[in-house]
Amino acid sequence: MFGLYITHPQVQIDPEVPVPDWGLSAVGRARAEACAARPWVRQLSRIVSSGERKAIEIAEILASAAGLQIEIEPSTHENDRSATGFLAPPDFEKAADWFFAHPRESYHGWERAADAQARIVGAVTRILGSHDPTRPIAFVGHGGVGTLLKCHLSGLPISRNQDQPGGGGNLFCFSLADRRVSCDWTAMEIWQEF
Repeated sequence: MFGLYITHPQVQIDPEVPVPDWGLSAVGRARAEACAARPWVRQLSRIVSSGERKAIEIAEILASAAGLQIEIEPSTHENDRSATGFLAPPDFEKAADWFFAHPRESYHGWERAADAQARIVGAVTRILGSHDPTRPIAFVGHGGVGTLLKCHLSGLPISRNQDQPGGGGNLFCFSLADRRVSCDWTAMEIWQEF
């Protein structure tokens, strides 16, 4: 049976609003609704979301289609970048490159990649420990910690070359039997169960 890690799609960027409070943009919401129409969504038995608004919004769209209630797991939040506040996209990309390239160091006060990876892996492991492995589950969250989880499940060192393409709204699939990645990042609205 499959597990999914789904990243939120495009958000409404507002430098005056804390990043965890950003919601989906019109494009992001349309992509989430297209994803919710996929047949595999109705197979899900659980949807576990980060507590950040953008993740909750897509999780609720998927849960509505699946007839489920979302579960909020605060420890699955994105890597803590509050020390620097908002960074313009070019500066953010440079910072993210550094974050992945130096996983045991902090970028100007950011949570270290190694610590964020331990946190997301610990949360997913704990949740799966009490989950029926014959029933599909989706984790909805963020690209940075999603990449860190994917590196762990793939048995690879932390590296940005495992990051999602296109900036959001992607998923990867993993087997619940052995917790190994079975499908690389794919746009969420086109993925089909095997």
